Amino acid sequence: MRLSQLTLRFTFPLIIGLVGLVFSSLSAAQKPHTLNIYGSNTIGSQLAPALAQSFLEHRGLTRIKRQSDANTQQHSFTAGTQAEPTSLQIHIHSQGSSTGFTALHHGNGDIAAASRPIKTQEAHQLSTLGDMRSSHAEHVIAIDGIAIIVHPDNPVATLDLTELAAVFSGEISNWESLGGNPGQINLYARDNKSGTWETFKELVLTPAEHSLANSAKRFESSYALSESVSQDPNGIGFIGLPYVLNAKALAISAGGALAMFPTAGLIATEDYPLSRRLYLYSAEHNSNPLAQAFLDFTHSAAGQKQVENNGFISQEVSAMSVASVVDMPPRYQELAQHAQRLSVNFRFKEGSAQLDNKAARDIDRVLAYLRNNNKTDKKLVLVGFGDEKSDPERALLLSKLRAMAVRRELRQPDITFKEVLGIGDVMPVASNKADHGRLKNRRVELWVY
Repeated sequence: MRLSQLTLRFTFPLIIGLVGLVFSSLSAAQKPHTLNIYGSNTIGSQLAPALAQSFLEHRGLTRIKRQSDANTQQHSFTAGTQAEPTSLQIHIHSQGSSTGFTALHHGNGDIAAASRPIKTQEAHQLSTLGDMRSSHAEHVIAIDGIAIIVHPDNPVATLDLTELAAVFSGEISNWESLGGNPGQINLYARDNKSGTWETFKELVLTPAEHSLANSAKRFESSYALSESVSQDPNGIGFIGLPYVLNAKALAISAGGALAMFPTAGLIATEDYPLSRRLYLYSAEHNSNPLAQAFLDFTHSAAGQKQVENNGFISQEVSAMSVASVVDMPPRYQELAQHAQRLSVNFRFKEGSAQLDNKAARDIDRVLAYLRNNNKTDKKLVLVGFGDEKSDPERALLLSKLRAMAVRRELRQPDITFKEVLGIGDVMPVASNKADHGRLKNRRVELWVY
């Protein structure tokens, strides 16, 4: 065999391999970066697509195409530039919060959208992705309120959580028992995959040791449920705040607290009994840079603007007036008369003096508000609250310590505090009989002069 033939024999396969590698690399380079979001219908039907659209626009992409399927609750975005028309893709699948965690587990999803906190079992199942309750994995993107809705002509205006549990379990089955017109109560509920259902069950049914009545009509679509209730004079249902639509929302009370309507201010502070957080979850250390960029965007002013535009409560800080009531503690009544309350409460991790993930992010938002509104010099008052204790003095001390913990987090060279006080276990916003209620009552309010 000639030397030239021998050389060709050994180099030809190498050349072919190199050419294949080059084309393979080109193909990989041209493949669009993809982000897959699975989970909550509450988030996925409107908010997630709006965030995706705005996210792509803020990245400077001009060629944005969207396809939506109302039947499957799926939305797909393709975006790029003139030079690279399909450089990014975002796919949103909205069949319920639990499906988001399943997608993370199977590696199909980059982000799980959830209208409830991750369960212990789910966090354990996803432990290979890191600590799913850490601030890097768990992101509160909005506050929502579960509204209890009835027909607009229904005379009933207020229910407490005990009555609500009795109604949805079938224990109370006639409106006359609640002060309404005689008639059988017709129940409307979200389906089992829904985070709205999970939250309602956790906040209303489980504490009362009740189960949903078999007669309840179940819905995958929030819109369909709300529309059905608004057309049924005997209907009652539960729904995310943006989906009240043509129905009437009731005022809800819990644990002896005043009944509250699902207003923006009471939901923002999470005082409303059926307020809830909307979450995005991802691996603790994200391997998809597009996912991390999207999560960062949701916390930005532009992302929170989309939250507000889509009917949810943004986490941007604002000041609101509070009506002074006679049975308020004297110092608190003075605050209501002369100061304004900020639209954020600081709460703590369960069994800990450490701020929870939302509160930790709210620190920066509050500091920005104080500086932008000239409230840095002795204009801020921190008010700590606690859950009920057998010793009122202990409750008073713990409430003051919570306020002092927030002061430590807010301490900056340009920030001076007017007052830091604790007022114990008065003015609860939830029942102290349940863990969730006690956790909610352990809070710190912020007031500005």
